[in-house]
Amino acid sequence: MPEAILELKKLMHAIHPLTEPEWEEFAGLWKPFSARRKEVLTRAGETEKYLYFVIEGVQRVYYFDEQNREATLVFTYAPSFGGVLDALLLQQPSRYFYETLTPSAFLRAPIHELLPVISSKPNLAFIIRQGLAQALSGVLERLVELQCYSSEEKFRQLLKRSPHILQLVPHKYLANYLGIEATNFSKLINKVRI
Repeated sequence: MPEAILELKKLMHAIHPLTEPEWEEFAGLWKPFSARRKEVLTRAGETEKYLYFVIEGVQRVYYFDEQNREATLVFTYAPSFGGVLDALLLQQPSRYFYETLTPSAFLRAPIHELLPVISSKPNLAFIIRQGLAQALSGVLERLVELQCYSSEEKFRQLLKRSPHILQLVPHKYLANYLGIEATNFSKLINKVRI
């Protein structure tokens, strides 16, 4: 998996350069991991133990309530980080599930090894802060979309942000992510010029 670690290095260095010793220590924490399609990696009620770096496949974080309602919150795919980040960083039980939608390959690092390294390396701490700031920005944008946009506007924004998503993610999950009935989602695909 040498090319996977190079993808991780490329992503990290695009945010902020690391010294070679910093990179070596950080890179040593990551181990290959794979999962089958529809495998739940983190369950609600569990504490997230790993930060994932997605090499291939598509995953989602979703919420499931006592009334059998489901809400897809986010999709992850290469090259990006994955997992239930709030549960990971706060080390508290997750309120969400992290599931593979397709067979998936990752690098993953245990949080109990990752946090001390990040704490002792200012460049790594900066990269993590930048990543969290970007994630928060995305969440705030998504809240605006969910509260203010029509179904068609939400669909257009999704395609603008991730034009390849229709080929990656089954449409029923995209409909759920947008808060649209599956039949209305099908109509949108036929109506909106892609």
